[in-house]
Amino acid sequence: MAPPRTPKLLLTACSLMLAAACGVQAPEKGAAALAADAPAQGLAATHAEGDLAFGAPHRFATGVTISVSAPKSFRPSTSAYPQSPRAVAFGIEVTNAGDGTYRLSGLSVTGEVDGESSSVKQVVDAVQGYNGIADAGKDVAPGRSVHLNLAFAVPDKPVKLRLQVRPSPAEPVAAKYCGKV
Repeated sequence: MAPPRTPKLLLTACSLMLAAACGVQAPEKGAAALAADAPAQGLAATHAEGDLAFGAPHRFATGVTISVSAPKSFRPSTSAYPQSPRAVAFGIEVTNAGDGTYRLSGLSVTGEVDGESSSVKQVVDAVQGYNGIADAGKDVAPGRSVHLNLAFAVPDKPVKLRLQVRPSPAEPVAAKYCGKV
């Protein structure tokens, strides 16, 4: 009598599902795809597949719309953390056009410089008004908006910065904003 194959089949099936889950990404939805010379009409030209220009709004399936302003370069104060020779600041507008209350504590903003995600850290500089997501416990009612000011440490030289914004950790789609700073 041959040994049962169930453990091998189960192990193989689990391995394949794990490999597929880790390596396959769903296509990004909602990114504007206009020619670079097209006039701005509430949408922005993309820099790469799925990247939005700073200032372009992105509406998620939940009804939450996020817009990230153009970057503003500044020199962090001596009390800023972490210390950096230069930082860039962004205004982030979060509008809840959905049916339910949006919890601001779910907002995730991460960045990468020249393709390296480990190189970007959020700067907290209370002297200059960059306190991170200070109202993280705040709920945003339907039809309301919240404005945040966030800053990130960047090298002293011009670099390509990509910010990824998600309204919640469970959101499969990230709005990706990209540009030279």
